[in-house]
Amino acid sequence: MAILVTGAAGFIGYHLSERLLARGEAVIGLDVVSDYYDVQLKEARLARLSGKPGFSFLRMDIADRAAMSGLAARHPEITRIVNLAAQPGVRYSLENPRAYVDTNVVGFLEILELARHLKRLDHLVYASSSSVYGGNTKLPFAIEDPVDAPLSLYAATKKADELMGHCYSHLYRLPATGLRFFTVYGPWGRPDMSAFIFTKAILAGEPIPVFNNGQMKRDFTYVDDIVSGVVACLDRPPADDGKTPPHRVYNIGNNNSEDLLRFIRVIEQACGREAKIQFKPMQAGDVPETFADIEATKRDFGFVPTTSIDEGIPRFVEWYRDYHKA
Repeated sequence: MAILVTGAAGFIGYHLSERLLARGEAVIGLDVVSDYYDVQLKEARLARLSGKPGFSFLRMDIADRAAMSGLAARHPEITRIVNLAAQPGVRYSLENPRAYVDTNVVGFLEILELARHLKRLDHLVYASSSSVYGGNTKLPFAIEDPVDAPLSLYAATKKADELMGHCYSHLYRLPATGLRFFTVYGPWGRPDMSAFIFTKAILAGEPIPVFNNGQMKRDFTYVDDIVSGVVACLDRPPADDGKTPPHRVYNIGNNNSEDLLRFIRVIEQACGREAKIQFKPMQAGDVPETFADIEATKRDFGFVPTTSIDEGIPRFVEWYRDYHKA
């Protein structure tokens, strides 16, 4: 038996693969290693995984229909899938919308097709996003809230994934769970995320852009907490009662909405330097606040995040300085 982790060269995929390998699982990593951000960082993550017992790697694109079509026959040992491969980022979706449809919609369809053709599939877990809540003003965001008014194409593709997951679960009785991730940060993080952008600029003495004139709040979630939630979910597939589809959706966040300016102050303290802030207006597609209601995730998986930004940010800055020799 093996677990397929797509997006294994990515931030969360790398950490998840490490955790699964540490508990003795066989992990098949899959990633196209796109150039959306620094390929060297992705290759460095892969290099750390490659030497570990139980890890194998497939360099391929989940949207490549020809490559994906034979995967079930070539790897019948796959019994669980965690699909983290995606084109991320709200702002980039304004520049390159086709990349989001290609990976997040067409690619996810190929994952669903793989899942239904495997001889045995115990559970498909896939990444959704807090972005699906769009302009909701009710806080915290709960899974029962309406999510039919996305503010970005990225959000729309993630909502499409949830609908497609539900459909395939209904048609083929696939046990599937979508996880709406809230802003994830930590060591080996993505260069397009705020913790990385701010740390890099502060250490270089460069200005940092802060949108909506600083009136922003985010449910920042440390990567180790996210991985703990994913693993707990993976181990508990939805039961099939023969009536409703064995499909569910959960929030996975820190359950704490932090003021962005406080987040920056914690980075300043960890860097030992002051930030040069450039206030800017709200950017199209963005939202002023995110805040995860995780009561269902606690109830069903025992998920309790334990890492505050006061603990997590210094760990990230320490990794950043070590990796970049800064």
